[in-house]
Order: sequence, then C-alpha cells, then structure tokens
Amino acid sequence: MSHIQYTICRSGSYYYNRRVPKHAVKYYGQFIRCLLSTDIHEAKAYAERLSDVLEGSWSGSSVSYKVDIPAIINSFKPTSCILSDMAEEYISLKQIDEKSPRSALATFISLAGDRDVSLYSREDAKLLIHHLELKGNKTTTIRRRINSLSAILNYAYSELDLDKRNPFTRLFIRNEGHDVFKRGTFSKEQLMAGYDKALKSGSAVKLLMPLLGETGCRLSEIVGLRIEDIDMDNDLIHIRPNAARRLKTRASERILPLVGYAKVAMQQVLSQANEEWLYPRYMKSGNCNANSASASINKWLKRDFDCLTAHCLRHTMRDRLRAVECPMDMIDQIGGWRSVATIGVGYGKGYSLEAIRAVMTKL
Repeated sequence: MSHIQYTICRSGSYYYNRRVPKHAVKYYGQFIRCLLSTDIHEAKAYAERLSDVLEGSWSGSSVSYKVDIPAIINSFKPTSCILSDMAEEYISLKQIDEKSPRSALATFISLAGDRDVSLYSREDAKLLIHHLELKGNKTTTIRRRINSLSAILNYAYSELDLDKRNPFTRLFIRNEGHDVFKRGTFSKEQLMAGYDKALKSGSAVKLLMPLLGETGCRLSEIVGLRIEDIDMDNDLIHIRPNAARRLKTRASERILPLVGYAKVAMQQVLSQANEEWLYPRYMKSGNCNANSASASINKWLKRDFDCLTAHCLRHTMRDRLRAVECPMDMIDQIGGWRSVATIGVGYGKGYSLEAIRAVMTKL
C-alpha cells in the first residue's frame, strides 16, 4: 500500500497505478501502471506531475492523443547540480573547442572542489585568479579561463532556474593587458624562403608552413583534416569538425581554395598520408594532437625566422589580405574569424568560392 494518491508500493518501489476513464481507454488501456522511484519524496512529486498532465489530457469529452508517460517522468527528474556534470552538458550542447573550458575547469576544481554549482562564491573565483597569477599565466589567459567558467555557470544557473549572481562576473585582474605583446609577422622574403625550403625538404612538418601561410588556417584545422575533406579535383579543402577535433567557433566551418604553394604542399603531404587522415602521426587515441604538431613546426620556425611561430602565419595572412584591399568581412570568412563589425555581416551566404579564390590568388 501507499499513502500517495494513485500509487502502490511493491518491494520498496513506488508505481503509478490508476484506472483510465472510459473515454480514454482506446489510447491508454484500462489501467496505467509504471515505475516512479524508490524514494518516497521523488515518487510523490512524479505522481503529482503525471496526474496533472493526464487529467489535462482527459478533461474533454473525448481523447485524440496519448501523452508520453515515460518522457513526462524523465523530464521531471532532477538533473545533476555538480559543476563537472553541468560543464559536460554545456560543452556537449555548444559543440565548441573544449580545450579552454576543460583546462579552466580542471584548475578550478583542483582549488575549489567539484561541488553543487550554487555553492561557489566570489572568494573561490578570486582564489583561481591568485593561483593563475602565481603560476605566471598572462592576463589574457586568466581572462579566458574566467570567461569559460562564467559561461558554464551561467548555463547551469539558467538550466537549474537559480537566482544567483555569477561569482565570475566583473572580476578584476591586476595589470590586465599590460603584459600583452604584439605577435610578429613574416616578411614576403621570409615566406618565400620558408616555402621553398619546406617544398625541397619534403618534410610533412615543414610543409605545414605553406599550408598554414597560404590558407590562413589554424594549426589544428590543417593537422586534423580528413582525406575526405580534401578535394584536389577542384583544389579545395573543407574545414569542418570531426571526431578527432572540433572547431574553435561556428564561423570556423568553411571551404577554402588551395592556390600556389598551398596546392603544391598539399600534393606532397597527401603522398605521406594514410587512407583516413592527412597527418596520421598526430592522431593519438582518436584525438588530434595539435600541440605536438605545434612544438615540431615551431622548433624550426623559431630557429630560422627570428622566433616567429606557426600562429604568426595566421597574423601575416590577415595583413596580406588587408594589403590587397580585401573586404573585412571576406577576411573574417577566409580565416574563420567571428565577425563583430555589424549584424548584417551574418546575413546571406557570404562570399563565393570564386571571389575568395580571386583574392587569394592575388597574394
């Protein structure tokens, strides 16, 4: 027996048990019986919720549809309030590059623990800043970690309907921005010398230089290319997410032409690829190890090009596009940058491949 209306208790489990009115028997049968919970308080909440929905469905003189009883019960079950669980849910739903939020999350949990999201305080957030400062992180890195955690908590508070101030909101970082240095760019002569050396070497690592320099791509976007992403018949590459690596932003998904040195370099790298990946050496346990690729290419670039790095090639591409008077929104489309110029930038399909190829050929 059970004192909860429309329930019975059997072996410690509570079941919803109710006779169906005659006008609804066609859809539900004569009785509804389904498992609710082994916890009396949960069972009571689920039974009341289910009764409200069913009675609403049966309120008319006839019934024309059947409500999904298991879905109603599952939708009413409480979700986890633990930070790590909410973070996993957030990352999965947003489908963003998870490197930054996971790094921020791991550091924060090591300092403040993996707790109910409602329990974190302003002091916990300040502790993270202090810890990162002591480790020598740049202020831009600290701000990026804060923003990642703030986004996760905002999502959690919204999903859990919590009226709570985000402890990461409006946090101040000592001397923020004062440690920023302007990343260098390659000269035309350095690019030509580097490209020629890469093509003569036949090294898949060195060939990253013309591939990055002549497409403006991020390192992980090239290293994580699948063979099916490369269309040599039309001299195109498709930058899109896959099982081994996500993209940084939604704007990062794009199609780019291969012209000049990039086309020649791609042909050489393809001869060293396997059936699935362009750079199989950087695929470990199903993940793209872009950090390893970065260390390899940067060792050469820093030595031969005055400490410039692979990411400097991306900055160089932006300058080169400006030099040929490429429209700003086309520059953003080529590089997969998120445009913040105007709302109208996001309207329409963007520039055609022919227009982009014409600009990149000028370079």
